[in-house]
Amino acid sequence: MRYEAPEKLSEQRRNGDEPRVGVFVCHCGGNISDIVDVEKVVEQIRKRSGVACVTTHQFCCSDPGQAVIEQSIRERRLNRIVVAACSPSLHELTFRRAVARGGLNPYLFEHANIREHVSWVVDDRKEATAKAGRLIRAAVARAARLAPLEKRRIPIHPSVLVIGGGVAGLTAARDLANRGIRVRLIESTPFLGGRLAQLYKIYPTGQRARDVIGGLIREVSSNPLITVYTNAELVEARGFIGDFHTTIRLVPRGATERCTDAQAAINACPEETVDQFNLGLARRKAIYLPYKGCYPSIPAIDWRNCTRCGACLEAGGVGSIDLDEKPREIVIRSGAIVIAVGLNTYPPRYGEYGFGQFAEVITLAQMNRLLDPTGPTQGELVVNGRRIRRVGFMHCVGSLQHEGVHKPMRDGRINQYCSRVCCTTTMHTAVELKTRWPGVQVYDFHEDIRTYGRRHEGYYDKVCRQGVVFLRFDPLRPPRVGVDPKGEWPLVLRTVDRLTFGEELEVPLDLLVLATGLVARDMSKLVDLYRCSVGADRFLMEVHPKLRPVEMATFGLFLAGSVQGPMDIGESTAAAAAAASKAAALLKAGQIELDPFVAEVDTSKCSGCRICLQACPFAATDRDEAARTAKINQALCTGCGTCVASCPCNAIQQRGFRDDQVEAELLALLEAEEPVGV
Repeated sequence: MRYEAPEKLSEQRRNGDEPRVGVFVCHCGGNISDIVDVEKVVEQIRKRSGVACVTTHQFCCSDPGQAVIEQSIRERRLNRIVVAACSPSLHELTFRRAVARGGLNPYLFEHANIREHVSWVVDDRKEATAKAGRLIRAAVARAARLAPLEKRRIPIHPSVLVIGGGVAGLTAARDLANRGIRVRLIESTPFLGGRLAQLYKIYPTGQRARDVIGGLIREVSSNPLITVYTNAELVEARGFIGDFHTTIRLVPRGATERCTDAQAAINACPEETVDQFNLGLARRKAIYLPYKGCYPSIPAIDWRNCTRCGACLEAGGVGSIDLDEKPREIVIRSGAIVIAVGLNTYPPRYGEYGFGQFAEVITLAQMNRLLDPTGPTQGELVVNGRRIRRVGFMHCVGSLQHEGVHKPMRDGRINQYCSRVCCTTTMHTAVELKTRWPGVQVYDFHEDIRTYGRRHEGYYDKVCRQGVVFLRFDPLRPPRVGVDPKGEWPLVLRTVDRLTFGEELEVPLDLLVLATGLVARDMSKLVDLYRCSVGADRFLMEVHPKLRPVEMATFGLFLAGSVQGPMDIGESTAAAAAAASKAAALLKAGQIELDPFVAEVDTSKCSGCRICLQACPFAATDRDEAARTAKINQALCTGCGTCVASCPCNAIQQRGFRDDQVEAELLALLEAEEPVGV
């Protein structure tokens, strides 16, 4: 089979740019050469037109191997390079740099994978050798048509937008500001702190959660490089890495900085509603402060429950309350964005283990509020006016659910994953309970117990020594909660205990605590605005859990904390610090270099049909109204090739993947015999 020289290659030859391809085949220390007959492959490739030299090396990726490539480029005047070795995901960048050091444009390089695609998956030596030869000759055919390319260089706006004012968002903002970077932090609620502010003590240190989050808030609020916006809603987002423009709507607090007597204004308010901070265990006024020492210290008005009666106006002082302030919108420009919106706890359905039916069935988060001395019962273990003597903890409510056994959530999903932190939190709470009230009997109902984290197993050992009774139920026959027929106890839990080989038990209780799992927030607005990748569990997905654990597929977006999945506080802050480090490195460079594999429009062929505008999943295609043709925003283009495939006029080509390059590669793969020429 003979190649017909395509137009691009003919043009290269007319211009004196005759391809001189250097091919370097790696033995990979036997990983390749033990299966592939490397010398036979070399003999085949050496005969191909355009190939100036073929060289083998034990380890092409090693310093001596790279030196051979560099020296060959200079001595043999090579202008195209092919390396046949392992996966390009490992060493493509290594070889591009070696090619550049040899004096060539790094994009005049083609990588052929003959390890993962050949020697590691083909056992027969003859077949492996034939396949390796096909892959290399295809790479040679493609390399002969490569053109020099230059990286895209995009300037970076020197600020970062952090979305979320919980522990992860605050950590990311603090770390960025400590590096001298300006930060805008937005929080959708009126106060900072997130879920950590609702906890009493945290494991394993036993510190008060509010002391931890309070110190972090003080660092953020006192830093002149950080601007905080609370009551902020996302409205619109546009732009790209280095130059994002995010529009937010600021909902008025109602109270102003001139409110000198916040408590008087709160006391004067006649309207009451459920206290969301105390998770429905108490009530609060329509104008409120969630807890003493919160930030901002200015009260906020809950507009859904405020009747605008004006009772708070006079009590708060002159100019302290503004009931007529309107929402306003501002645009925040940033070079990068850190997403730290956190997660939610699983909301038990009405009747699930008696939740909603009995006041004595509460969630683990509500239990944390009861234990807090500043909580709804001032730290007293009292529920429904009754002092608690027997407490049961129910694990895996909303986690490790089974099809056909558990009812799906409102969105139809079954949470089959483990929420990771519930077991340790339950053990930690049981320790606190037995330490403060040694006489309280505690029962632990579980399908399984998984105390993630270093030394967290110690909680299990400690509660065992303190006398907690463990009962392991069958997940296919979950426990049932009902009233005590004798009337002596508020609840009776009936279960089958697998630890005693299926014995049926009835356990009377004063209080049942549901250790609810962790679920993703409704992030549909965020996903639409920033085109975020979402996993099957509804959490946002990183590019790679090990290689790029806090980066999103959309360049310039970073993930901080439990927006990625269930995490404890230590993990959330570590992820936030990593996201801040990545964003800081991006901004400190002043500009970002991106691969040049983007689409480009041949305006002489473009008919202006606009098909590519609808096809592009990244909104990188636009219309030049003056020329009435398509144009590509190279900062937004990811090189996916969708617009190239959709163009009916063949007016769009992708750099590095032109039609003639791909066609030559395919024809070489399909060759049935030795070619006479290229």
